[in-house]
Amino acid sequence: MATQIILPKLGFSMEEGILAEWLVEDGGQAVEGQPLYSIESDKSTQEVDAPASGTLRIIVQADGESHRVGTVLGEIA
Repeated sequence: MATQIILPKLGFSMEEGILAEWLVEDGGQAVEGQPLYSIESDKSTQEVDAPASGTLRIIVQADGESHRVGTVLGEIA
């Protein structure tokens, strides 16, 4: 079963963020607990770790666009 990767809420007031960079390429192997992507909010840039191990399928490209918290960015199968 695939694990969805969602844009997390990193702060109390955060409602959206920018997907700055994928640290694993589409079709690459994600490793649980290792950095998977980075996001920018109005206050900081943070790396987010993979929630599971497996093959990454990117749904949302790191294009500098803002996305709402809870947006599905990809999945790991």
